[in-house]
Amino acid sequence: MPETVELHPGAPWQEVRTTLADWRAADEGLLLRTLHHMALIRAFEETVLELAVAGLVHGPAHSSIGQEGGAVGAMASLTDIDQINGSHRAHHQFLAKTLNYVMPQEHDPRWKDLPRPVLELLRRTLAEIMGLAQGFCKGRGGSMHLRWAEAGILGTNAIVGGGVPHAAGVAWAQKRAGSGGVAVTFFGDGAVNIGAVLETMNLAAAWDLPLCFFIENNQYAVATTVAESTRETRLSARGLAFGIPAFKVDGMDPLAVKLAMDRALAIMRGGRGPAVVEADVYRYFHQGGALPGSAFGYRSKEEEAAWRARDPIDRVAAALEQRGSLDEQQLEKIKTECREAMSWAVSELTEPHGEKRRILPSLWPSPTFRDVGIRGDLGELAGARYEELETFRGKVQPAKFIDMVAEVMRRRMETDNRIFVLGEDIHRLRGGTNGATRGLKEQFPDRILGTPISEESFAGFAGGVAMDGRFRPVVEFMYADFVWVAADQVFNQIAKIRHMFGGDVPVPLVLRTKVAMGTGYGSQHSIDPVGLFSLSPGWRIVAPSTPFDYVGLMNSALRCEDPVLVIEHVDLYPSTGPAPVEDLDYYIPLGKAKVVRPGTACTVLSYLTMVGKAVAVAEELGVDAEVIDLRSLDRAGLDWQTIGASIGKTHNVLIVEQGPLSTSYGTLLGDEIQRRFFDDLDQPVQRVTGGEAAPSVSKALEAATLAGADEIRAAYRAVLANAGQPL
Repeated sequence: MPETVELHPGAPWQEVRTTLADWRAADEGLLLRTLHHMALIRAFEETVLELAVAGLVHGPAHSSIGQEGGAVGAMASLTDIDQINGSHRAHHQFLAKTLNYVMPQEHDPRWKDLPRPVLELLRRTLAEIMGLAQGFCKGRGGSMHLRWAEAGILGTNAIVGGGVPHAAGVAWAQKRAGSGGVAVTFFGDGAVNIGAVLETMNLAAAWDLPLCFFIENNQYAVATTVAESTRETRLSARGLAFGIPAFKVDGMDPLAVKLAMDRALAIMRGGRGPAVVEADVYRYFHQGGALPGSAFGYRSKEEEAAWRARDPIDRVAAALEQRGSLDEQQLEKIKTECREAMSWAVSELTEPHGEKRRILPSLWPSPTFRDVGIRGDLGELAGARYEELETFRGKVQPAKFIDMVAEVMRRRMETDNRIFVLGEDIHRLRGGTNGATRGLKEQFPDRILGTPISEESFAGFAGGVAMDGRFRPVVEFMYADFVWVAADQVFNQIAKIRHMFGGDVPVPLVLRTKVAMGTGYGSQHSIDPVGLFSLSPGWRIVAPSTPFDYVGLMNSALRCEDPVLVIEHVDLYPSTGPAPVEDLDYYIPLGKAKVVRPGTACTVLSYLTMVGKAVAVAEELGVDAEVIDLRSLDRAGLDWQTIGASIGKTHNVLIVEQGPLSTSYGTLLGDEIQRRFFDDLDQPVQRVTGGEAAPSVSKALEAATLAGADEIRAAYRAVLANAGQPL
């Protein structure tokens, strides 16, 4: 019979409860602020529900009535440099943090009127929830996307668990900067089973990040109970699996939450890594709207009444009354003032309209603001020294493409200590799987971060660092297909952040990845991601085809304040081409194509390896083709001036791609060309692509899937025949 050895968690797991002595010892000012902030949040949320019922809130109204104690208690010990983010139900967290920012510490709500900055906070927050231009995100964020960077609000998130990796990035930035600040990410019981949350717990623990995972266990994910979702209903147990100290607390007791957070903060500020706090709270209403859960049949009225009897506002008010610090008249003064403040905010944003009220028409965002801020204006590149190979005065000699990938990154890391690189195995194997980071770990040991296999968490982590603004992450995805694993972070988060939060949030992030077509890695490691990324506004895309261009385009990408996808191709890595020897500080403009072979018979548009193949086949067949290396591939980066000038000369267009038709970038490009230059075309835009299926492992099937020289030859012949110029 085997011997059994009992195992124990490597981190403490504690429940924190207040005693009568704790309440007696609590600072009077702390309790008054707690009461006041909860009363303001309650009045705010009641107003939001009233406006929603009146049809003045477009979209969801996820109220936090009943959960104020968890948010206010959690914020009580945070400072202005500490940053938080939250989920779709985050009004209370946003207000709790921002009230601490704008409310004078010495304000006594028993005697003093609300300061003007507090009134403005309530008005701007309400305006955002109503979708108005005066809101913190200019009306684009609404109820679920609230951000105020100055007050330490990184940005709340409508995707369950979607913002948690961002907070890890902020925590890393806090630690790297030596600020002493921490990050707190708030999420609910439904999010504890999300992969991004668990991946981020692992990452934060492995890297000792000062990050608090604050779980608001409100007992229901919409209408599904915690017990229906997981066997271990004590959700703070999740921390133990990753060696993270965890604390469980009654969220209806704001003082207990504050004391639990104090313990978590001591761990984080002491350099001992992350902590988990689970607060049991209760939302008095349904997932959204002004009806209780019992109206939908998944909760009983008796359960709701039992939780309401433990109301956090009543609890703190009773404690203050017992110690003689508050009387009934003062309590009513506080509550009345909160309600009046919200009435004022509503009056500032609405006007009578018949028997109802309507939003002041002048407060709506202008329709012309629709696309503003999808990406920046590239003003950060002003003054850059732009070069092309043909005019470059520095020394040039042949070099391998992959060597210049590492060399330009080395140069930029030497000149900008904000830049760091993260990805799987990049710190090993003499520069990762392809040598793209060769020698960088030795020179910059704390800025080359080998990550766990968890693309969603480390991509989101990089997004959080970029939003924080103090550092510039360069993410490597080992294969482009792995973008599917991190799709929420790449397309739903990073790509939308700038626009979603008002259009003025820089997201300086570079994502490097490679196209591995032709290597036999099969359907899940061989995608060309251009077509996919081109459908996602917010991303800039560059695809260098020569070592010289790689240096200039990477320099521009690393200076850009937007997220930039830099695509490489495994066939180019071992290839040799002209490259700078000493001067690696020039730029190539984002949005500038290059004519690599002049001609008059047809315009050929391509990128990466297919540029060289299009040139070679044209030379072989004697076709007078004008071959253009697009280089910048996002919608805003297409060089229509160069493309249009060529089409005006040739009147025939051929788009050449290697990958499958199903994920083809040429669909977008061809449509745009025919709408812009229809009158200049002598025939429909022609295209070279592979087959419909993704590449297979079989060498024969892979070759059949991808386009190559044979397909380009056939396309040249067809284009010229249609133009009356048969070969």
